[in-house]
Amino acid sequence: MKVRITEYLEIDLEAENWVCRRCGHALVGARENYKRGCLVAEMPLEEVYPPLVQGRAFSFRPDPDYCRILEFYCPRCGVMIENEYLPPGHPITWDIQLDLDSLKKRHGKG
Repeated sequence: MKVRITEYLEIDLEAENWVCRRCGHALVGARENYKRGCLVAEMPLEEVYPPLVQGRAFSFRPDPDYCRILEFYCPRCGVMIENEYLPPGHPITWDIQLDLDSLKKRHGKG
């Protein structure tokens, strides 16, 4: 049985895996951070935040000394599962930690 967690993530309760909802690819064990099973891209701020006015010397974008943008993709189908803004050097966040045993009991699998 699979349980939807986000738009592009679900948990396979029997296999205990994070799964891409778009293509069904098993990313990593459900007791781990799903981001460990994703492809990660660090996006240049100037690509994400192009200058608002061409030819001007200013731009409204985050300061690269204080911010980096990471994108997390399914390694099979390429759908973007998540993105996050982090200070340089900060570890990737573990934003979804589920009580898998309780979830299995709720759905009759434990």
